[in-house]
Amino acid sequence: MSSKGVIQLYRKFVIPCYKQYPLVMARGKGANVWDIKGKKYLDFFPGWAVSGLGHAPPEVVAAIKKQSKIILHIPNNYYNRLQGKLAERLSRISFGGKCFFCNSGTEANEAAIKLARLYGGLPSSGRDGRKSHRYEIISMENSFHGRTLATLTLTGQKKVKEGFAPLPEGFKIVPFNNLKAVQNAITKKTVAIFLEPIQGEGGINIAKRDYLLSLRRLCDRKKILLIFDEVQTGMGRTGKFFCYQNFGVVPDVMTLAKSLGGGFPIGALIAKKEIADLMVPGTHASTFGGSPLACSAALAVLETIEREHLLRNTKKMGKYLEKKLENLKRKYPFIKEIRGMGLMLGVELKIPGQKIVEKALKKGLLINCTQEKVLRIMPPLIVKKKEIDQAISILDKSLKSL
Repeated sequence: MSSKGVIQLYRKFVIPCYKQYPLVMARGKGANVWDIKGKKYLDFFPGWAVSGLGHAPPEVVAAIKKQSKIILHIPNNYYNRLQGKLAERLSRISFGGKCFFCNSGTEANEAAIKLARLYGGLPSSGRDGRKSHRYEIISMENSFHGRTLATLTLTGQKKVKEGFAPLPEGFKIVPFNNLKAVQNAITKKTVAIFLEPIQGEGGINIAKRDYLLSLRRLCDRKKILLIFDEVQTGMGRTGKFFCYQNFGVVPDVMTLAKSLGGGFPIGALIAKKEIADLMVPGTHASTFGGSPLACSAALAVLETIEREHLLRNTKKMGKYLEKKLENLKRKYPFIKEIRGMGLMLGVELKIPGQKIVEKALKKGLLINCTQEKVLRIMPPLIVKKKEIDQAISILDKSLKSL
């Protein structure tokens, strides 16, 4: 089938809730993809970081293939050895919590919201001596946490909320990296503070270490949960398994997805044990969460990151890529700033960036633009210098064409 034929099928039969480029992907390998015509592209934004090990990583493919011949699905009212093994691995490399598995980052964040409200139902005395139920969650401007009704309400961007009123109550949005704003927003109903250590959709905005340390102390003092959304920053993206490890600030709850499955859908919530145990039977569930296929894929991702020393490669290649981008900044005055961590980098422009993305696409490079003026560049953790050089060359030509 031709590209035109595929696009026509979409127009006739697929709900048009995505903005799409005229590119019909046919296959992928490593940092590259090929369209239906056989044209090769260098993918430096692989599925919003879903393909963190690149496309069709051999270890993940082999694990899924092997498991598919054994059993595809195990209901969660029975035990699944792979789910237990994955939970143990994630617990050991994070902060020793317990895990809940689902299918996406949105679902993981939804679970975190519910867990926070369960925590808020614990006995706590108000000023009048009566029991009070805490349910309000504070999140940040320019954050992004998902598109279910609760998670889009939690999200600090008005555009994702348009058309969905009335929205659920119990959410407050405050400026990012502003401790005083958080302090002013806290009431006797506040149960959690929810944020991304680095805002992805918000434009690669990095939390300040002092800010996170202060939030941790504030939460400890007020008995408020500190929840980190690491859906995009987790699984090695910043040079550590989890972004919080760069700051030395441990959350009470963390959410994961995207790169966790190496391309296979899986999400996870990790919570400190005393909090996690509030989620008793009947409080939450996910039919497909933590399936044998998903867990086999995620275990293969963890093993690959460790065996191939990809955290080290992420740091090394991240510094190399940042240096190359800084060279472009000196060359083009409309580049305002380069920022990020590891292989999660943003190029903030003084002009709209969508045309640059489109020009790069035509020349064989896939990147993204968010917040109108921030180019997001997030190659897989396996990226090599020669691929970075190639990407920079294409980006240079795309910038020059303006």
